[in-house]
This record gives sequence, C-alpha cells and structure tokens, in this order.
Amino acid sequence: QLAVAESGGGLVHPGGSLSLSCAASGLSLENYAIGWFRQVPGKEREGVSCISNSYDQTFYADSVKGRATIKRDDTKETVHLEINSLKSEDTGIYYCAAGIPPHHAMCGNFTSWGPGVQVTVST
Repeated sequence: QLAVAESGGGLVHPGGSLSLSCAASGLSLENYAIGWFRQVPGKEREGVSCISNSYDQTFYADSVKGRATIKRDDTKETVHLEINSLKSEDTGIYYCAAGIPPHHAMCGNFTSWGPGVQVTVST
C-alpha cells in the first residue's frame, strides 16, 4: 500500500523560497498523480499544485502561478514543490496526496495523504 509523507516545512521570511518534498513508500509513485494542498485554520483546503501520472503535466493554482514549480523524481520516489517570492498568505499546513486519476483527468482521486507540514511565512 502506498504511503506518502511531506518534509521541508518551517519558518520562512516573506520574499524567500520554500522547498517541500513528498516521499513515497510501499509502492512506486510512477503510476500516481501527486497533488499539493494547503489549509489554513478557518478556511477550506486549497489545491496548490499537481503533477499528472503520465507525461508529467502540471497544474498550479492562481495563488502560486508563476511562483511555484512542481517536479517529479521517480528515481527517488519523490515529488518536489518549490515556491518563490513567498507571501504571508502562503502560510498554512501543506499536504501531499497521491492518487490514480479518473480516465482523461490530469489529477484527482487522491487516496493517500501525508500527515502535513507547517509552513509559516513571517518576519
């Protein structure tokens, strides 16, 4: 059974950069789409980015478009998310999730979720 776990959270200054990793265990990530989500207390969980399980198609939410890069490293069974020019609004708990999307969908059907890591953007 596939399990994923995040790493790389912490305190970052506004304008700085953040690098998060989603590592897999149990099964290969090769056939799974990987999504990154974030949640702030009192707000709905927001989909930040995802990378498909075929052709590595990528999606970015408007809130991070132009500032974020998601990439897959199948050799290490890891997916990385980098966000630059961080803002206080990027603060939240970041989760990665793995799933096999429905036919013709790029991402979706996320069934394996990590425990999440806290990211705080503050001076």
